[in-house]
Amino acid sequence: MSVPAPAVPSPCTNVCRINAASGYCEGCMRTLDEIAAWSRLDDEAKRAVWTLLPARRETLQTAKERSE
Repeated sequence: MSVPAPAVPSPCTNVCRINAASGYCEGCMRTLDEIAAWSRLDDEAKRAVWTLLPARRETLQTAKERSE
């Protein structure tokens, strides 16, 4: 008997601010479309979104450092 994989968690951090320049939430790094669709996405699609988040965070951090 195989054990089902755990559900893919939401990346939400309860910091809900959309960065006007990037269109990403400053808390979770998702777009508004990704946030709105999250509950309807299958686990594979959720994992695909998760793979994008570190690069987005790095991009926003780099932009922030350059503007200081």
